[in-house]
Amino acid sequence: MRDTLVLNASFEPLSTVTLNRAVVLVLQDKAVVEQSHPELRMRGAEVDIPVPRVIRLCRYVRVPFRRRAPWSRRGVLVRDQHRCAYCGRRATTVDHVVPRSQGGADSWLNTVASCAADNHRKANRTPEQAGMPLLRQPFEPTPADAMLLSLGAGGRTELPEWLATTAA
Repeated sequence: MRDTLVLNASFEPLSTVTLNRAVVLVLQDKAVVEQSHPELRMRGAEVDIPVPRVIRLCRYVRVPFRRRAPWSRRGVLVRDQHRCAYCGRRATTVDHVVPRSQGGADSWLNTVASCAADNHRKANRTPEQAGMPLLRQPFEPTPADAMLLSLGAGGRTELPEWLATTAA
């Protein structure tokens, strides 16, 4: 089951939390369920609540401004929708456009999702040296984009209409 989106009291996306953490926040009256799984419920001796997909905090939390989304291998795969930047098939690895052996860094603009075969074929060369042009150029997502992309990573690419308008 995917993580639960946490919205600030002002409906701004803040982060994602595990299902257990989301349920605890709801049970402690620190959050309310904004959207739940249609047919799933969590039941206990004295508890019966819907399984939350999206929760909203009851009190506003001030968050320091973050200029950049932190780079991660998982983030690159999610950004590229698990599609190989060289052939378009399912990607399972991350490839450095400029290889680390040539001074390439772990950064949004230097990494792309890749299938294992293309990653191996390209080896320690640039795409130009390997004769393997990129199907799409890498880009750096904003922190909010990175979080929203991660929510769609499980195959669901569209957010609910009410969330898409608040997140824009």
